[in-house]
Amino acid sequence: MHKYSWLLFPLISAGVTTTVSAQQSEIYRNDLKDFNRAIELYKDKQYLSAQLLFINVQQQNNNLEVQSDCAYYIATSAIKLNQNGADELMEKFIQNYPTSSKINQAYTEVAQYYFEQGNYNEAMNWFDKVDESTLTAEERDRYNFQKGYVFYTSKNKKDATSYFNRVSNSKEYGSQAKYYLGYMAYEADDYKEANNQFNQVSGEDKYQDKMSYFQADMNFKSGKFQEAIDLGKKAMAKSNAVEKSELNKIIGESYFNLKQYDQAIPYLKEYKGKKGKWSNTDFYMLGYAYYQQKDYENAIAQFNKIIDGNDGVAQNAYYHLGESYLNTEKKQQALNAFKSASEMEFDLKIQEDANLNYAKLSYEIGNPYQSIPNVLSAFIQKYPANPNNPEIETLLINSYITSKNYKEALTLLEKNKSFANKQAYQKVAFYRGLELYTDGSYSEALSMFKKSIAEPRDAKFTARATFWKAETEYVLDNFSDALISFKQFEGNSEAKNTPEFKNIDYNIGYTYFKLKNYEQAVTHFETFSKNSTADKVRINDTYLRLGDSNFVIGKYWPAMEAYNKAMDMKGIDADYAAFQKALSYGFVQRNEKKIEDLNKFIVTYTKSKYHDDALFELANTYTAENKINDALKTYDKLIAEYKNGSYTGKSILRQGLIYYNADQSQQALTKLKKVAAEFPNTPEALQAVSTARLIYVDTGKVDEYAAWVKTLNYIEITDSELDNDTYESAEKQYLQNNSKQAISGFTAYIAKFPNGIHALKANFYLAQLYFADNLENNAIPNYEYVISKSRNEFTEQALARLSSIYLKAKNYEKAIPVLKRLESEADFPQNVTFAQANLMKAYYEKEDFANAVSSAEKVLANPKTDDKIKSDAQIIV
Repeated sequence: MHKYSWLLFPLISAGVTTTVSAQQSEIYRNDLKDFNRAIELYKDKQYLSAQLLFINVQQQNNNLEVQSDCAYYIATSAIKLNQNGADELMEKFIQNYPTSSKINQAYTEVAQYYFEQGNYNEAMNWFDKVDESTLTAEERDRYNFQKGYVFYTSKNKKDATSYFNRVSNSKEYGSQAKYYLGYMAYEADDYKEANNQFNQVSGEDKYQDKMSYFQADMNFKSGKFQEAIDLGKKAMAKSNAVEKSELNKIIGESYFNLKQYDQAIPYLKEYKGKKGKWSNTDFYMLGYAYYQQKDYENAIAQFNKIIDGNDGVAQNAYYHLGESYLNTEKKQQALNAFKSASEMEFDLKIQEDANLNYAKLSYEIGNPYQSIPNVLSAFIQKYPANPNNPEIETLLINSYITSKNYKEALTLLEKNKSFANKQAYQKVAFYRGLELYTDGSYSEALSMFKKSIAEPRDAKFTARATFWKAETEYVLDNFSDALISFKQFEGNSEAKNTPEFKNIDYNIGYTYFKLKNYEQAVTHFETFSKNSTADKVRINDTYLRLGDSNFVIGKYWPAMEAYNKAMDMKGIDADYAAFQKALSYGFVQRNEKKIEDLNKFIVTYTKSKYHDDALFELANTYTAENKINDALKTYDKLIAEYKNGSYTGKSILRQGLIYYNADQSQQALTKLKKVAAEFPNTPEALQAVSTARLIYVDTGKVDEYAAWVKTLNYIEITDSELDNDTYESAEKQYLQNNSKQAISGFTAYIAKFPNGIHALKANFYLAQLYFADNLENNAIPNYEYVISKSRNEFTEQALARLSSIYLKAKNYEKAIPVLKRLESEADFPQNVTFAQANLMKAYYEKEDFANAVSSAEKVLANPKTDDKIKSDAQIIV
């Protein structure tokens, strides 16, 4: 508390009792009647009359001593009368009569004059000239007190103390000296000495009122709060307005420190502040008192008055403001208050607790300033030893799950696998697996599903993770593992309660289909088609695969029945069903019906992906039925409509063979040479060369054959046997699933015969092996080789795999041209859907939004597109 150094009491003035010299010369006793009369008047305090008479005597008497004495009394009377120029008269006396016996008295008189005028600087100048040894005891006490007081007023407390101590036992000045000694000790926070001095004058009423205030303040500062309260209340009645304000503060803060907050409030409220203004500490104390009384609204009102604070008080206020808001259910305001308290470092414990509340509230109501996981993780990092960290970690895990940040949630859970966290771990690992699966990171997804299954805390999540493990294994072409996992899922007691269960026969059927176990595939596809009638898209697809499975195992009539059902649904791939049905007729010796259906197909499905296939099959069937002209015309139609198609080379070759078998050698050679020239290094070109050789041999034109063959850079006649042997060795390992040996064999073949007969197959199969072993970068050159050749049986698969590799590596520059080719060249609708969806994603990632929108529109227009992908497409559009 601020000290008040008011001059509380008027000085007790002692009249100047000038000792009139009794040693007047005998010469003047009888003769200087007027001088003596003036002395009498002076003693009677008739200073004006005495002064006039002294002036008269001085003017009439030439005696130096008489004139000196008169000058002294004239100046002294002027001082007593408070006349203007009195000091000048005395100074003139001292100047004119330096050897006068009254010089010391003159110094004293001038000093007292200035003292009583309040001119303490001048008073001190004259006090310093006084010879103390000539003073009487009474004069010395007055001198010491007045000089001590002058030191006091000039804030020279050391010298003031020294002079006051000289008169502390004086009857006349002792009380005043002790009071001032006590007050100076109070100002210096020496409360023991202050109390010692004040207690010595406590019996005097004139000091009592003021000392009560000082003693109340000293007891407060000494931590004697009850004594401060008692003294403060006692002093209140006799205090002025300023003192009452300060006493209210003393009493209020004393109650506050005694934790008697209900008693503190009325006194704290009555405090008027310094110069009518409260400090932040004042607002805080009243606010905290209300807070302790659970009067949170008033507490909030006071805490909110603390503005621009950046100290411990402000930090405390923000913290308790947050608590008050919490208790009044104003959680957003509480969040802001705790945030402010947490950003201050004056009290580290409060900062930590504020951070804790800030973190909890952020999770509970959200945070407009930072992400909730960032707030929670920042708390754990800053306060690793906080006992609430297990709770915060749980909230952090939940926040990651809520925000679908499963990656970070998993990282945190793996650090702390408590019993409570293991169930969350299973759930988070599962959802993280789904994320990775959706992103195409299948190996990582598989690892997540395995981790989820390894913590079987929730049977439903165990079942779901098993299903998606199977799905991932299927995508990775691990069909045997996928089948085991699908069967495990099917046998799980909770499987029926999962969203995945309704499609289990469909998935198992497909897995058997991939494993070429077509009988089992038929069983599961039939079960699915009977039990799942709502999912029209899958039912349609099931009929198609059911037809395919029966087709492969030679059950053509059941195959045609399944294809008919697909056609009746008029859904996706109805053209494929119609084409396959037509083919099936050929295998039951119904070629006329096959020809009829193929012709119908060609007219009905002019835009079908299988239109060129139908033309080729129709031409082949005409050939088989010996309808040569119809066959040649159909081949010509195919060649004209699909100049760069996959059947163009085959069709020209077939025409050459027809001419060869009809002994039309020249026409045959023309066609065969066209195949060799325009489709180099393809199986068709090699067969064309082989058949042409027979014609040249039959016609005896071997030299022509040799000269012609030399123009074909892909034929190495002398190395053909080595070519075949090397390839056959590698292919044998490949068919036996000896991946490592197959890779080595194909690599050696390509190195030896980069333009060999089997270079196309070798490159494709080598790429497939690398892909299966997750050596995707190694596979890239081989897939590129395949797609660089004329369209062939491997082109579509190579395009699909190569694009998936570039997409996984996020190499959109290379992925886009491959995807565009796949979209335009693919025969299988799934590959078209795949190409469109990923073109949309790739363009979007490259911020080529125009092309992204264009691709998205194709995705939306494609009825086979998955709903999730359509949802992404709608966002882009």
